[in-house]
Amino acid sequence: MLKAGRKSEASLPLDDVDRKILALLQENARISFRDIADAVGVSVGTVHNRIKKLERLGIIRGYTTLLDPYKLGFELTALILMQVDGAHIVEVEREIAKHREVCGVYDITGDFDILVIARFRTREELNNFIKSILKLPHIKRTVTSIALNIVKENFKLRI
Repeated sequence: MLKAGRKSEASLPLDDVDRKILALLQENARISFRDIADAVGVSVGTVHNRIKKLERLGIIRGYTTLLDPYKLGFELTALILMQVDGAHIVEVEREIAKHREVCGVYDITGDFDILVIARFRTREELNNFIKSILKLPHIKRTVTSIALNIVKENFKLRI
């Protein structure tokens, strides 16, 4: 989870080598240090040291495999807007983030305070989730939309 007050990428000490390494890792997290070194034009040791530095700085937060949710039976993607008692937004966000169905929890501007993105196999799972979060104190209102079609979903950064 991103935390308020974190330094932006612009204020972190990144050079072109770091950016190239990050771009390669975003395309393939399983790429070898040797292949990165060859592509960037530096030694394997340099790649190793740079990646360790990027992990230590929290720029690289982890490595993952992208799965196709539909092929795994997750037919529903829900976008849930929430109005919350302002003094308890962070508390509610932390509680919502504990649910395994939840992919993202965002502070947002506008008429709502929180946006939750979650995936479900069935309408019943979604229904149970909504009912469980409505039991939480400090939630004033929710509005749930179901994505009918995901045209683009890509969280890779332009580096």
